[in-house]
Amino acid sequence: MRVEFRADGLTLVGTLRVPEGEGPWPGVVLTGPFTGVRDQVTGLYGERLAERGFVTLAFDHRNWGESAGEPRRHEDPQGKLTDLRAAVSLLRSRPEVRPERIAAVGICLGAGYALKFAAFDPRVKAFAGIAGAYNNPYGMDVRGILPELIGALERQDLGGEVEYLPAVAEEGPAAMPGDEPFAYYGTERGAAPSWANEVTRGSIRELVTMDNLMGADFLSPRPGLIVHGVVDRFCSPEGAEEAYRRLDQPKRLVWIDAKQHIDLYDREPYVTQAVEATAEFLHGHLPAS
Repeated sequence: MRVEFRADGLTLVGTLRVPEGEGPWPGVVLTGPFTGVRDQVTGLYGERLAERGFVTLAFDHRNWGESAGEPRRHEDPQGKLTDLRAAVSLLRSRPEVRPERIAAVGICLGAGYALKFAAFDPRVKAFAGIAGAYNNPYGMDVRGILPELIGALERQDLGGEVEYLPAVAEEGPAAMPGDEPFAYYGTERGAAPSWANEVTRGSIRELVTMDNLMGADFLSPRPGLIVHGVVDRFCSPEGAEEAYRRLDQPKRLVWIDAKQHIDLYDREPYVTQAVEATAEFLHGHLPAS
């Protein structure tokens, strides 16, 4: 069902899925890939997890999809964490949900957000990250790319238009360049009415300066699951291993024999394997009712 809720005065739009049968059920809030909307990856995982006994909420973060917020298609890390807080508040208010059994599940960039969010919200009792991007600025040449990005933001501060670049492109500049991201977002495979192939230039600054990996240091004693493809050019397996290493017990690392990052967006058998690992972990580690 379509639901609306508020965060920082903004109206956010989500899709709530309830399992068949008699509840109440554990709840899962989902957050997904960079530029993604709820009719893409998080919607698919929400549907599949609902089939396995969870009330799921996939929603459009502020500035994206059907949700409010300006500038459009701008990455707002702190705003996304606030959105997740409001989403959990909504889940806990629903009669279909057991409020003491809430998990945060993230895919791609959303895995990092879900990890950091879960680490600092005691209402969230478990975390799972799938094909995760656990961003942090260490080890990157951040200073080398900041002048151009700050220049765009300065022009905006002085009254200029918000500057955009393509989200994906097979060739040429884009936030996510190359054939693999284009194969999902640039084709019918990832088509969604509320998705547009553009993102603010300022979003790149947010991506390279955020530190979501820190959540791994603070999640314990709540359980954490890392699910990742053995080959991933965009969210490295080494990053998944680092997130797992920094988690304390209870934790689990599951490798999927995927060869592309976007295999875990919508391809079988990879999605089923990820969903089954996540459902098993959450059912086993969420607190007893």
